[in-house]
Amino acid sequence: MDRSKKYMNPYLAGFLIGLFMIAAYFFSGEGLGASGALKTTVVAATDVVAHDYAKEAQFFKRYVSSPDQVPIKTWLIFEVLGVIAGAVLSAAIFGRLGSEIIKPPHISNKTRLIAAASGGLLFGIGSQLGRGCTSGMVMSGMSVLSLSGFIGLIAIFGGGYLIAYFFRKLWI
Repeated sequence: MDRSKKYMNPYLAGFLIGLFMIAAYFFSGEGLGASGALKTTVVAATDVVAHDYAKEAQFFKRYVSSPDQVPIKTWLIFEVLGVIAGAVLSAAIFGRLGSEIIKPPHISNKTRLIAAASGGLLFGIGSQLGRGCTSGMVMSGMSVLSLSGFIGLIAIFGGGYLIAYFFRKLWI
C-alpha cells in the first residue's frame, strides 16, 4: 500500500460525522445507520419475487402491508447510496480510486476474500439480531446521550481489542 497518498484528517472526519448526525436528526428525526438499508433491500426483493409470501410472513408483512408503502423508497437506501457515491468521489479526488486486496503475505487473495465475506455475513446477521448495526447504535446513541451508546462504544472497542489480540498472528 502506498503510504504517500493523502488521507482525510480523522478529527475533521469525526467533526463532519457529528454535523451529519445533527442534520439527520433535524431532517429525519432519526440517527445514522446502515443495516436498515440491507434489511429494506431484502424486504423489497422478497416482495418482488414472492409477494404473497411477503404479505403473509410475520417478518415481512409489516413492511409490505400497504400498497402505498414501497420499502425500497426508505431514506436509508438513499443514505447508503450517498455513502457509496461519497466514498468513490473522495477516492477519486484524493487519487486513491482503484482496487487492492490488503492482506499479509502468507494469506492468499481467495482466503482473504472468503474471510472478509464471512465476516460481513456474520456482521449482517448480528446487526439484525441486535436490531441495528454497531455504528448506528454508537453514533446515534451517543449523540442523544444514551447510556447504551456509551456502553456499546466501550464494548465494541474492548471486544475489538480482545479479538485482535487472538487474531493478530494472521497479520504478522
